[in-house]
Amino acid sequence: MITLTDSATDQLKKIIEEENDSTLGLRVFVAGGGCSGFQYQMVLENETRDGDEITELNGVKLYVDAFSQKYIEGAEIDFVNSLMGGGFTVHNPNAVSSCGCGSSFDTADGAGKASSRSCASCN
Repeated sequence: MITLTDSATDQLKKIIEEENDSTLGLRVFVAGGGCSGFQYQMVLENETRDGDEITELNGVKLYVDAFSQKYIEGAEIDFVNSLMGGGFTVHNPNAVSSCGCGSSFDTADGAGKASSRSCASCN
């Protein structure tokens, strides 16, 4: 199961309210690509798909497809504000390596230790 920090929950509720569609939830999924092998993707939507795991956390629906579940099981989504702007980040216990900006990652059967790599989008 994926969890949301209070900061991520608050930000998602604001975004959904701005969209004026209370049926929206957050789809979190993994796509191939990035310098480390996989990339995190997030979109707002209100449709379920076959094999989706649907969770509601503090009033926010999360949709995760069957393929992505195994790569992001146990992950925590946070929203962080910084001088360079704000954004959602994923803390993934399954990632054994990631690029410097954290938008791409790789896994290895639950073994190893996360390390940073540089990527074009980080520089």
